[in-house]
Formats: sequence, C-alpha cells, structure tokens
Amino acid sequence: MLSESSVPGQRERIGIFGGTFDPIHLGHLILAEEAICRLQLDYVMLVPAADPPHKQDRQLSSVEERIHMIKLATADNDNLRISRIDVDRPGPHYSADTIRLLYERHPNATDLFFLMGLDSLRDLPTWHRPDWLVENCTVVALSRFNVEIDWQQLERSIPNIRRRVLILDMPTIEIASHKLRQRVQDGCSIRYQVPAAVERYIIDRKLYR
Repeated sequence: MLSESSVPGQRERIGIFGGTFDPIHLGHLILAEEAICRLQLDYVMLVPAADPPHKQDRQLSSVEERIHMIKLATADNDNLRISRIDVDRPGPHYSADTIRLLYERHPNATDLFFLMGLDSLRDLPTWHRPDWLVENCTVVALSRFNVEIDWQQLERSIPNIRRRVLILDMPTIEIASHKLRQRVQDGCSIRYQVPAAVERYIIDRKLYR
C-alpha cells in the first residue's frame, strides 16, 4: 500500500472512493478493482469519512480504527491507497470540498473519477454543491440491481446530469457494512465477507459488540 502522494510530472487517472468503511469488506475491494479495470485508472484512493453529514444518527467506530482496517485490507495491493484528506481537517466534510482539495494536492491528475453507488446518485440533489461536483470531476455511478433512477427528476435538479455521469454495471455483491456490524453483534461469523486480517482485528478489538 502506498501513500497518497503522486510522482512529480506523472499524469494520472485517479478514482475516488469515499465511505465510512465501518468495516471495509470484500464488496468495497471488488468494486474498486473493477473500477480500475473498466476505467483504466492508475489507482483508486479510499477516502474514509470522518464526520459524514448524512450519517449523524449513528455511532461510528473511531476514525483510526476504520483507517487501520483499510490498511489491513489493502496492504498487498498498490492499486488501492488511503487518503486522510477528510479525517485530518475540521468538518463538516462535503464531497465537493474533498474533490477541490484533491485537485490541489494532485495537480498532475488528468482526471478524478468520483465513484458512488446508484443510491447516492439518486440522492445527489440533496448533497452540498452537486452541480459543482459533476462539472469538476467524472462522476461514476456503480449500478445496483435494486436501485432505480428517475432521470427526469434528476435533470430538473441538476441540468444535463445524464450525459455527465458514467454508469458502470458492477458484479452483484450482497455485502453491506451495516449487516456485518449486526452479524458481529449477534455473534455470527463474517468470515469470507471481510479480509481475514480485518476479521481478526474486529474480534481482537471487540468492535460492534
């Protein structure tokens, strides 16, 4: 696993994959790898959220615990990197601000590809400065079979969004962090749903209990 610093003079295509990652699981890793392949990215940057505005109603694991789990999950993959850009600055943390700061830190990037689920795309009009976001990076929506998009409604809120968003069909992966937390709380195994090192860390730290 490498740091988020880039090589001077090197032009890059960088995927941005934000989330709480509480915990990071195999679904996250598969989607990131698929995006690298399909979009010909140099790498995907995992951006853990410190204080996500849309998840104020639940208690997160600590930032450092979540970052450590990401490090464990990506230790053998140089194509997946971690950015602390949101955790090391005061909140609230909005995606538009994150993209702006990443462009400042990565001036050699040819493009930033902001990865999100179709459910997030559906809710994009409620985000902070969604127009700026879709104008200043390539928004990539990772399709999920159980989410439908009302494009007319989206167009009313964010004009021309349909032609400015890439839709990628992804493997159907029925793993969700909130279900993993519940399984741990219920005393059930999460083996084969998270990397083995992450499972051991959750057990050792008694997370989600």
